[in-house]
Amino acid sequence: MIRVYRWAAFALCLLAAPPCLAPRPVVAAELVAALSNHLVAVTTGFSGSSVLLFGAVDTPADVIVVVRGPEGVASVHRKGRSMGIWVNEAGMAFAGAPGFWSIAATRPLDEILAPSVGAFNQIGLENLRLTPMEPSSARRIGEFRAALIRTRQHEGLYAVQTGEIIFLGNRLFRTDLWIPANAPIGTYSVTVFLVRDGDVISAETTPLVVGKVGFEARVYQFAHQFGLFYGALAVLLAAAAGWLANMVFRRD
Repeated sequence: MIRVYRWAAFALCLLAAPPCLAPRPVVAAELVAALSNHLVAVTTGFSGSSVLLFGAVDTPADVIVVVRGPEGVASVHRKGRSMGIWVNEAGMAFAGAPGFWSIAATRPLDEILAPSVGAFNQIGLENLRLTPMEPSSARRIGEFRAALIRTRQHEGLYAVQTGEIIFLGNRLFRTDLWIPANAPIGTYSVTVFLVRDGDVISAETTPLVVGKVGFEARVYQFAHQFGLFYGALAVLLAAAAGWLANMVFRRD
C-alpha cells in the first residue's frame, strides 16, 4: 500500500511540474554540413586549393555558403598627378574587412533571399559591414568602399560571381570552395545558411585554416617574430647574391 501511495505522489509531482521541467520532444537538426579538409597547407609552389563542402537538409530548401577570410584593417587610395608624378592624393581605411570572401548558392540570391535578411546576415558583397576608420560623408565612404571591393575582386580575393551548390537528390548537397594562391594566411569562417520562404531558418559555421607548413611555416614565423633581424638578413643575402653573380660574370 505504501508503494502505491509513492507512485501516486510521483505522478502528481509530474503533473504539477512547471513547463520548463517537463520533458520536451527531441527536434531533429534541419541542417548538417562538413568540410572534407579543415586545413589548406601552403607549401612551396602552392597554386591554390579546392575544399569540398558537403551536407544534408531535413526538408527541401535553398542553401547559401559564405566564406570569409581573416578580418583586419584594409586601406584604399586614390591616385592623382602632381607635377607630372602619380601620387596618392586621398585614401581611406576600413576596419573589419575580410581578407578573402566568396559565396555560393543553389539559386540566384534575389530569388531566394529577402533583402533585409541578406543585410542582417551580411550575405552578399553589398551587405559587407566595412567600418571607416575616420568620419566622412556617405558619398565619399561609398566611393572608397566600392574601390576596395573592386581592387580585391581584381586580385581574386573577393568573388565576382556566385558559386554553384549542387543537390544530389532532395537532401544531400555539395560545393567546391576554391582558395587561391594569394589567399591570406589565417583562420577562415565557412557559414552555411538554410533558406526557406526568403528567410534564414538555420545556420552552421565551421572554421577553415589556411596556413604555411614545413620550412615555409618556420620562415613565416621567424619573419613575424623577428622582423628587424629578418629584414637585415634579407638585405645581406641579396647583397651576397649580387656579389657572387658579379664574380661569376667577371670570370667569364
